[in-house]
Amino acid sequence: MKLTDRFVKTVKPKEKAYKLTDGGGLYLQVQPNGSKLWRLRYYFLGKEKLLSIGSYPTVTLAEARAKREEVKKLLVNGHDPAVQKREEKREAIRKAANTFEALAREWHEKQKDQWTPNHASCVMRRLEANVFPHIGSRLVQEIDALELLECVLRRIEKRGANEVAARVKQICGQVFRYGIVTGRCQRDPSFDLKDALKKARGSHYAALDIKEMPEFLAALERNDARLFGRTRRGIRLLMLCFTRTSELIRATWDEFDLENGVWEIPAERMKMRRPHVVPLSRQAIEILREQQRETGDFNTRWVLPSQIKPRDPMSNNTILFAIGRMGYKGRMTGHGFRALAMTTIKERLGYRHEVVDRQLAHAPVSKVDRAYDRAQFLEERTFMMQDWADYLDLITERGSVPPIIRQSDQGPLSRFPHPVRIANAKT
Repeated sequence: MKLTDRFVKTVKPKEKAYKLTDGGGLYLQVQPNGSKLWRLRYYFLGKEKLLSIGSYPTVTLAEARAKREEVKKLLVNGHDPAVQKREEKREAIRKAANTFEALAREWHEKQKDQWTPNHASCVMRRLEANVFPHIGSRLVQEIDALELLECVLRRIEKRGANEVAARVKQICGQVFRYGIVTGRCQRDPSFDLKDALKKARGSHYAALDIKEMPEFLAALERNDARLFGRTRRGIRLLMLCFTRTSELIRATWDEFDLENGVWEIPAERMKMRRPHVVPLSRQAIEILREQQRETGDFNTRWVLPSQIKPRDPMSNNTILFAIGRMGYKGRMTGHGFRALAMTTIKERLGYRHEVVDRQLAHAPVSKVDRAYDRAQFLEERTFMMQDWADYLDLITERGSVPPIIRQSDQGPLSRFPHPVRIANAKT
């Protein structure tokens, strides 16, 4: 007797599994735990075989019967349904591995050891926010230039984020090229979109001019914004050391030698993946010792731990928001201290471009820069960092910007006292 939907729905389990046949080899197996499984018995090359179709009610009675008819057609054409099912499963797995999201995550995993943690995180955030929701499930070899443009890049442009659109296009291009070399696709559709996007306006991090520093330093000293002590110290350290914000907030105490006035940032934390030495001025060392006294009981390795969770580093936005609370939103950023230092140290303290640039840990862009990059200029940078700290102190004391201080005939010898310079002068 053939089964009915109502009967299948209401049938009850027993102590042992039992079968309810529907004809043509199809039957429902009712398990003691109440689950109901569709099975199909058939013969191929004279051998009895069993095919699992699925469970009820996920697979309805009508769907189970339709599958039975498909199996009959396969058998008539000389195909084994079990073998066909395995091949379909392998094909589904292969396709799942060849979606854009699967390929992008594989590419990201391969690349992330060559990037800073910050950059790796930024790349993945852009993919997850802008790309995966729209083409992540698509087979990578089926995505063409129009789909990439309309489904991903135009959506970003509509938000006015033209620079983000350009960067996402670049990331997608790298994913497609990885797909080419690993045999998942034949070409990179982003290549066809060379002139399809709106041009992103060139922009720089907001940075104050040195003439605005007396007011900024006075505001930091007054602390009308009621910033935490370690936040103010973080701002001062950025001014004095002009590292990238991420390099400072993720600094750990084992990177510092306060006795000798040196901060050594390991390669894995640097944007250019090269270790970097920051000579510390007396003022920077004093701030760091003050920070040690405040956070010494928190059992944290971070130099600037989070105010809320001391075992985590300070948030990347803490300093930016603090500068905003001081009244400088849109006018200054943590990164802006790098531009301020570069300009002022060259123009007012008379140091050579390559010395300041080496302290900024920029990537060399020319043969000349690469030649200079091999030199550390460490002694000259040590003088420079102290001169810069003293110059900021002089601005604070005067409440105004001192005149240009340099001696072109004798190099960057400033009028500020420095213990190493005094010792050299005596000899």
